[in-house]
Amino acid sequence: MAQVTLNKVIKRYPVGDVLAVDHLDLQIADGEFLVLLGPSGCGKTTTLRMIAGLEDITGGDIHIGERRVNDLPPGDRDIAFVFQFYALYPHLNVRDNITFPLRAQQTPKEEVEKRLQQVAKQLRIEHILNKRPGRLPGGEQQRVALGRAIIRRPQVFLMDEPLTNLDAALRADMRVELKHLQQELGTTMVYVTHDQTEAMSMSHRIAVMHVGVLQQVATPLDIYNYPATLFVGTFIGSPPMNTLKCKVQQNKLIGIDTAFQLPLSTLPAELIAKASTQTLVFGVRSENIHLQPGVNAGDLQGGILVREPLGDETLYQVQIDDYLLTVKTPPQQVFYPGDAVSLTFDRDRIHLFDAESGRSLRVTQGGAHV
Repeated sequence: MAQVTLNKVIKRYPVGDVLAVDHLDLQIADGEFLVLLGPSGCGKTTTLRMIAGLEDITGGDIHIGERRVNDLPPGDRDIAFVFQFYALYPHLNVRDNITFPLRAQQTPKEEVEKRLQQVAKQLRIEHILNKRPGRLPGGEQQRVALGRAIIRRPQVFLMDEPLTNLDAALRADMRVELKHLQQELGTTMVYVTHDQTEAMSMSHRIAVMHVGVLQQVATPLDIYNYPATLFVGTFIGSPPMNTLKCKVQQNKLIGIDTAFQLPLSTLPAELIAKASTQTLVFGVRSENIHLQPGVNAGDLQGGILVREPLGDETLYQVQIDDYLLTVKTPPQQVFYPGDAVSLTFDRDRIHLFDAESGRSLRVTQGGAHV
């Protein structure tokens, strides 16, 4: 096991002068499950491939444990890489696919068989050891790919969207299994995904990236509750955070392109002190807005435009003049299109971001940083 440290790591592609990763500072603790999260093209897979040695770095340093690995080939870094596509040898059975790395290292046969049985038991694939990968469903193929990585006992596991090709039910099962496996092995794991559900449910910490820049590193709950940037706030969460450009005027937040108005007294004290006449972005999550019938109370008044019952919750699109807010309520609270409602915000769950830089005006919490 080992920690992984990236210090001011840069990746620039000369063709088109594309800056894929921009001065990335990241420390992954020994035994940590860290998820690199972001949309396509944000630099997360490039970062993973640089750790693995599959991509040369343009600048900075990468350490695995105490070793600086910038110039080491992948085979000398003591890592195991699990790809999105399983990359199994179709002419070999499961047994030979899993043990291939050990046989290539000329590991004694007794040790190879001992490790094979341990891995097969961990992954519950003892019954398919003599089958070929092409005859297996996707979930079992993924287990075989994991087994081939685990049997080497590397210092670091690197995983590039390994569950993307599985159906929704199987992905949910594999999330649980991967999390349990990482806890059991205690090995450092760096996992790339664009799926926030995977990131939130599996990781110890999440590193959110956008256009090659690290936006925030924190625990899943701190990422959700205390987004350090506007991008993090809107990327994490379903439905996305409600946002609105506004400015401070006459002790109110005034919407720039809409009739939205909110008294400053509604905001948390730490935000009131920092709010100014600069252009801001108001943000609030759908579950932090509460609806009451009628227009005699609350912070704002509006009308129900759309109702979306989802079983365990209901989403409402609430129209406030020419602005729409998404509100999440328990299923037993029922309104219908056309109903007049009052809206109340959870005071300590309101966010303000600088419109130019995107940075939150809140004090970062839980180790969150940009």
